[in-house]
Order: sequence, then structure tokens, then C-alpha cells
Amino acid sequence: MKENTLKAVIAITLTALSAYFNALFVPLVVLVAVMIIDYITGITGAYVTRQLSSRTGIIGIIKKICYLIAVAVGMVTDWVICSAAVRIGIEMPSINIFGLLVVVWLILNELISILENLGEIGVPLPMFLSKIIQHLKTAVEKKGDSDAAT
Repeated sequence: MKENTLKAVIAITLTALSAYFNALFVPLVVLVAVMIIDYITGITGAYVTRQLSSRTGIIGIIKKICYLIAVAVGMVTDWVICSAAVRIGIEMPSINIFGLLVVVWLILNELISILENLGEIGVPLPMFLSKIIQHLKTAVEKKGDSDAAT
């Protein structure tokens, strides 16, 4: 009985979050997943290179929290733009441009960091993978710059 109740609560919670965050739900889940993977590979890399430090680990956690704050700032920016447009009489659908750009940029940043960590651990990696991710990150930056200018 408890197991079914727990499953129902989780399903309802995820459905509510999905409806609330709309297009940002899946990217946010991916961001949290790559943040966790980056942290684990970072700790592993530090252990392998004998540079493991609790201070560095705590700074890493603080950075991850700040990433989520940056996403919140992007989401609030989207909300402010939509609210202002409605107030001045411009009908505008709900947008997630800045929030989505921040999330995607952070995901790509985390992927680059994961690849760097794997390299420190000694995992052989194809060079094209790093180049593609870096190219995507640059493309997202350019898109954000062009959207901010318009």
C-alpha cells in the first residue's frame, strides 16, 4: 500500500512540475543529471590525480547551486518580458527563451567538464566529441547574444 502511495505522489509531483515548467522540465532534469555526473567524475578525477580536497568539493556544490540560481534568473527574465508585454497590450504566448538558453548552455558546459574529468581519469575520448560540444556551446552563446540584441 505504501509503495503505491509513494508512486502516486511521485507521479503527481512530476506531472505538476512538468506542467509548471512546460518546455523547461526535461532540460532541467538533464541539467541536474549532468551536474551530478560532473560532480562524481570530478571527485573521481581528483582522487586519481591525488588532488582530492573537501574544500574543492564544497566549492563545486556551491557552483552547482549557483547554476540553478542562474536558471531561475533566466526564467524570471522570461516571465518579466511576458508580463510587461501583456501590460502594454501585446499578446504574447508564454516564452522560455532565456531560461532555456541558460539551461542548454549550462548542460553543454557540464558536458565539457565531464569530458575533461574523464580525460583526467585516463578514459580515451574521441577529439571530435569535445569539438562538437564546444561548437554547440558557442552556437548557444551566439543565439543568446542575438536574442538579447533584438
